[in-house]
Amino acid sequence: MILRDDAYIKTEEQERIALAAEALVKEKLERDSSGHDWWHIYRVVQTTKRIAVQEGADAFVCELAALLHDVVDEKLNADPAAAQRELEAWLTASGAPGVQVQHVLEIISTMSFKGGARPPMRTLEGQVVQDADRLDAIGAVGIARVFAYSGWKGRPIHDPSVTVREHMTEAEYRAGNDTAINHFYEKLLKLKELMNTAYARQLAEERHRFMEQYLEQFYAEWEGER
Repeated sequence: MILRDDAYIKTEEQERIALAAEALVKEKLERDSSGHDWWHIYRVVQTTKRIAVQEGADAFVCELAALLHDVVDEKLNADPAAAQRELEAWLTASGAPGVQVQHVLEIISTMSFKGGARPPMRTLEGQVVQDADRLDAIGAVGIARVFAYSGWKGRPIHDPSVTVREHMTEAEYRAGNDTAINHFYEKLLKLKELMNTAYARQLAEERHRFMEQYLEQFYAEWEGER
């Protein structure tokens, strides 16, 4: 039996695995307040399916990786290696074919933005999921998320004396003196040019412009000009 999704057709077994993954993610991320909650996952999954269909990728592998991509994130886990082992065991027991399990794990382990370190995604499916995750970091939702994350992390909205950091190592990106506004320049405004797929680049254009307009308004209000 096959089931029709809003974006693609999947088998009954694939639907079962996807629903189980959704339940796992909701359990682990339901109390997150950093901007990496279930609704972030939901948005990334929806965008992933849309891009996958446009680009001709394996939509089920993309959906499964999108569902699980933050379960082992080092920002959200005290022991990322243990979380990775737990996820691998879960995927193996899920009934997904071994080749798909390994593909999903590879995508999840290599897709994160890490300052200056940007390893290319090996497969189209990895590129699709990475693009969808990056799209959720820009535009109106991305602006909301950067302030949610900044509050969670305890960093200020803006401090003109704090300079934007460039050419960072992963450790420097994760640590150091930072502000929410600087994060636009250190990451968010760079993401449009880092999109892997043609369709994601199209989607990124409007979101990028919205951030530029927001920053223009922000600085004007900061100085009391508007």
